[in-house]
Amino acid sequence: MTTPETKRDEDAVRRYVESLGLVMAQIGMQRMSARVFAALMTTDSGQLTAAELAEQLSVSPAAISGAVRYLEQVGMVRKVREPGQRRDHYQLYDDLWYATFLKRDRFLIMWRDAATEGIDALGADTPAGKRLAEMRDFLAFLLVEINNLYERWHELRKNRD
Repeated sequence: MTTPETKRDEDAVRRYVESLGLVMAQIGMQRMSARVFAALMTTDSGQLTAAELAEQLSVSPAAISGAVRYLEQVGMVRKVREPGQRRDHYQLYDDLWYATFLKRDRFLIMWRDAATEGIDALGADTPAGKRLAEMRDFLAFLLVEINNLYERWHELRKNRD
């Protein structure tokens, strides 16, 4: 069914939401969170209320609550309240991919630092200490390279706009 206001085939959109949700779940995201993320990605506004998400995905509000909590924790959505309204809206970040991966940066730093702590505890010359040193060095390398990618991404966007 194509709606006149959006000129979109809503059945095709629903199928795509499920398809994208399935792909996101296959790469490790929780299934319901993946479906919620897909639903938000396919809205022109980039935001929906919990009730709108529950209706669109034919699930309970409780399922939406857990899904958006996870998406908030990993930095993919934020909760906003429109002036004069009593319902929260769940909104994608404007620079979603940058914000999401920037948050992952903090995880990589924590992981690298935990590896360094383990090396100190196990000894750098032990087999386990050497494995942790390899992990620390790899994570340190990733952090440098990811920062270079962020800079290149911003330059690309600036030149594209």
